[in-house]
Amino acid sequence: MSAPMRPRSAAPQGPAALGASATPRTSRLLTVGVIGAGRVGAVLGAALAAAGHRVVAVSGSSGASRARLALLLPEVPRRPVTAVAHAAADLLLIAVPDDRLAGVVTDLAERGALHPGQVVAHTSGAHGLAVLGPAVAAGARPLALHPAMTFTGTPDDLARLDGISYGVTAPAELRPLAARLVADLGGVPEWVIESDRPLYHAALAHGANHLVTLVNEAADRLRDAGVSRPEKVLAPLLRAALENALRLGDDALTGPVSRGDAGTVQRHLARLAATAPESVPAYLALARRTADRAIAAGRLRPVDAQSLLGVLADSGREVAA
Repeated sequence: MSAPMRPRSAAPQGPAALGASATPRTSRLLTVGVIGAGRVGAVLGAALAAAGHRVVAVSGSSGASRARLALLLPEVPRRPVTAVAHAAADLLLIAVPDDRLAGVVTDLAERGALHPGQVVAHTSGAHGLAVLGPAVAAGARPLALHPAMTFTGTPDDLARLDGISYGVTAPAELRPLAARLVADLGGVPEWVIESDRPLYHAALAHGANHLVTLVNEAADRLRDAGVSRPEKVLAPLLRAALENALRLGDDALTGPVSRGDAGTVQRHLARLAATAPESVPAYLALARRTADRAIAAGRLRPVDAQSLLGVLADSGREVAA
């Protein structure tokens, strides 16, 4: 079932309602099309509908996409990509994988599916406005709007949108509209300049995606150690570590690396090499970076780190060999 609509006052629709300059006014509802019914597109489409905007068409042909739309936007018709672009009188939201984005935008422009005054927004964290160049050439207005959140593509995601940040890159004249859209989605804008989009996205991927890998690696090694329910062991520990890291920064560091316990780390590496050698390179890389941060933060004295750094260097040479 789609999210409930909050009643809003009627407002003119279409580009003509944007005024002579075609600059969107931030006080009215928008007619929206969504290209890509993946986890992000379907959820943001439902959130925009819940804010009162008119989501009039959406694309998505896979079985998973159809299932998501049945849950989140059951009354919105599925249409081909070009038809969605034509129907999106005010805002076209493109939520496709990063590597497909340029091709989709170029194809829409070449087919004449975009029009002057239309806002064309994408949800990629890695891209800024440059990828929307063909849309701008067609007279559309570009917007990069990336939600800093992981999505499941289910109605549960709608509750998680409240208070999250959006990495926004926008021309100056579109900033009021971008801020309004983010507010309608329950979020907070973080203004990211074009050249910093890759760094912004790398930071999020490093933190969120690699965290999933790290947690699952830890769970696997606990299973190897005979722990039948590793999630029960890890949950309170990891929650506390995450909360402390967000609150205290490097002062939250604990454990053998931050203490310079070379012998403990050496035993870790020896057992990992025997049990799960595929985990050794990641352990080494993270231990080295943890040592660097602990030294820089004054948590570990360089003199106390010498034996530890020696162990990490020796193990690194063994892995490389």
